[in-house]
Amino acid sequence: MTKTLPDVPGDLVYDPYDYEIDENPHPTWKRLRDEAPLYYNERHGFYALSRYQDVLDGLVNWETYSSARGTVLELIQPGPMTEEERAGVSGVGSMIFSDPPNHDVARKIVNRSFTPRAISRLEGRLRDLCHRFLDDVEGRDEFDFLGDFAARMPPMIIGEMLGVPEEDQEQLGHWVDMFMHYDPEAETGDTIQGVMQFNPVRLEGSTKMRTYMGDLIAERQKNPRDDMISTLLEVDVPLPDGSSRKLDVGEVSGFFMLLQSAGSETTARMLGWAAILLARHPDQRDILVKDLSVVPNAVEELLRYEAPSPVQARLVTRDVEWHGASVPAGSKMTLLNGSAGRDEREYPNPDVFDVQRQMDRHMTFGYSTHFCLGAALARLEGRVIIEEMLDRHPEWDVDESRVEMVHTTTVRGPAKVPVKV
Repeated sequence: MTKTLPDVPGDLVYDPYDYEIDENPHPTWKRLRDEAPLYYNERHGFYALSRYQDVLDGLVNWETYSSARGTVLELIQPGPMTEEERAGVSGVGSMIFSDPPNHDVARKIVNRSFTPRAISRLEGRLRDLCHRFLDDVEGRDEFDFLGDFAARMPPMIIGEMLGVPEEDQEQLGHWVDMFMHYDPEAETGDTIQGVMQFNPVRLEGSTKMRTYMGDLIAERQKNPRDDMISTLLEVDVPLPDGSSRKLDVGEVSGFFMLLQSAGSETTARMLGWAAILLARHPDQRDILVKDLSVVPNAVEELLRYEAPSPVQARLVTRDVEWHGASVPAGSKMTLLNGSAGRDEREYPNPDVFDVQRQMDRHMTFGYSTHFCLGAALARLEGRVIIEEMLDRHPEWDVDESRVEMVHTTTVRGPAKVPVKV
């Protein structure tokens, strides 16, 4: 007989908002995989899948595990889907918070800017920035790998693609950090005019970003340039009757916010893990120093080993059954792709960091419909920044007692990484 709730050991608690768990969730995730492959958190009202194959199945089946109400756990309102949500025909500004067909329309609009060929043209600019920022810390025996070097580049590169002036690109990266910040002691959860309100840091970052975006979009409406914002303002969106329309300002803002945020935050966290893991495993770093051709594979192993975006939330659209228990339609489900990357059912010795590991795939960029649009860009940034760091500093140590972690509900990784060279 199917149970209405899964069996969960009384001492097993997974809370994505708990800073202590977030510091090192891997022991908890392993217990979930072994003891509660379908988990239910009563306090926050969500289910969780943690095994590789289960997460893969959930990512592929977008019709059952919908993104229409968001992919951030606290944003999703539980309850049955509306007909409009089921049809997937809401606005096209935020493809990550939508399902087909509008998801596919939105993705097609920006896809050509993120093809591997288009991204490869950014390599020269990226290497120039690496040289510039490494020159800035030349002669210092210690610097912040992220703040002084690696984390400066992702917001600059995506900002340049969008059309943000160079003098503003790093500032937008800081505002992204602010509105991603989550503080369980300060969250209000209030709703003002239909928009959920959060802690003051998050609100300030969001407000400043939206004000800046509005001004920049208005300027591009008057004076178009060769950048993505101008392209978004000019693009023709196909309609079911064969006609077309232009994106409205809100939809252009949605694209801007999504691309600037995703292009800044998750890649910075991946780069922070690169500095830490290569310092923890000098034998693996030596492999890269001796043979830079291994670096692309090392980037994949980094992504598997410490996923910078390890939790994907969805709304369940129909009654389903997992591991002998039922999950009713309208429930919140988290797909723990960070846990999937350490599942011994898929990866031999998953807790071993091996830059030469051979694997078919990992779940860090998602899979199927919602596969990460910026995967090629993140891979390029990871490869080039690691290569340039190894070329200038083939050895470094990390003072892990001074590493600071970001605190968000979707992104996990370091905010500051002091390295001694």
